[in-house]
Amino acid sequence: MRKSLLTASLLALAVAAPMAQAFEAGDIIVRAGAATVDPHEDSSEIWVGALNTDVAGTKATLDSDTQLGLNFAYMVTNNIGIELLAATPFNHDVGVKGMPGPFAGLNGQLGELKHLPPTLSAVYYPLDSKSAFQPYVGLGINYTWFFDTELTSEAEDKGFSGLDMDDSWGLAYQVGMDYMLNDNLLLNAQVRYIDIDTTGTTSFGGSEVEVDVDVDPFVYMVGLGYKF
Repeated sequence: MRKSLLTASLLALAVAAPMAQAFEAGDIIVRAGAATVDPHEDSSEIWVGALNTDVAGTKATLDSDTQLGLNFAYMVTNNIGIELLAATPFNHDVGVKGMPGPFAGLNGQLGELKHLPPTLSAVYYPLDSKSAFQPYVGLGINYTWFFDTELTSEAEDKGFSGLDMDDSWGLAYQVGMDYMLNDNLLLNAQVRYIDIDTTGTTSFGGSEVEVDVDVDPFVYMVGLGYKF
């Protein structure tokens, strides 16, 4: 008897879920959740002005960070939307590694920075709007603004001064999925790859130090959304 009731309940859920109406032209969707920026950085060797050369084997590093991610979307048609990615500022530690011999003491955390990655994308939903499950793909333009860059006190004690990171424009790619819990509330998961290229500049002993960094992070977000 219990098995029959359980089977009937599962069948009822399976039938009811697809009845939740997904997206139609004119809908506004707001999503919020935990967003992690995971840099897959590839930096040039570090150029040291005092030596007038790149120092072989040196690299710059960035760590990951998780913040509140926000999406705002407007459905232009039943299958195509325009979406804006926003977030609270991400904070990253900036490091140096590979400095040889007499410069080895410079390895480690150099400083920290904050950034905001507003991204405007066109998003395509291939399934019928009656489907509760809505996978999607998107392509957009990202502008990354770096700010509040500062050195650690340890780096300043070693002779560094000042830290600057150039802002970046680049393409952004995404895949994601929404699942309608009812006509308005939804679950969301998404992954993005963002092309972010920057140049970091600091000073060591009065001489300029520079490095080019392809940050190129994956951005993972899981959260809830609401359709208006």
